[in-house]
Amino acid sequence: MRHYEIVLLVHPDQSEQVPGMLERYRSLVEEKGGSVHRSEDWGRLQLAYTIAKLHKAHYLMLNIECDAETLAELESIFKFNDAILRHLVVRKDKAETEPSVMLKRKESKDERENARRERSDDSDDSDDSDDDSDDDSDDSDESDDNDESGDDNEQDKAEG
Repeated sequence: MRHYEIVLLVHPDQSEQVPGMLERYRSLVEEKGGSVHRSEDWGRLQLAYTIAKLHKAHYLMLNIECDAETLAELESIFKFNDAILRHLVVRKDKAETEPSVMLKRKESKDERENARRERSDDSDDSDDSDDDSDDDSDDSDESDDNDESGDDNEQDKAEG
């Protein structure tokens, strides 16, 4: 049996059905005596170019070990499934089991977003109490500024 890496682009409206699709493909490979070494859901990502007037797609990646007959069956399923916009099958020399670069990138992006949300939530809580005191001081500063500018205008009129 040979090792393959399969990347699928799924229609973004079908994102809810992705776990079921992955399970079907996994069970098909395992029924035929193959194995799935890695299965990753990269989520919705921007496409490099539009496909069928779509700008985003749901990306999936599978690393499998199977025979040619199973691979042919999988490819026919991909071709006739309207939810799959594109598929790519690449033969590999060995089984890939560690997380892909794309998955690592997605996880680090998620961590950064969570950290940013936590910081903004913390700053929002502390800013609320500070804003009340800042508003009072700002109002008094503005009224002083208006009085001074009014004095300047009166002096200009007197000189003119």
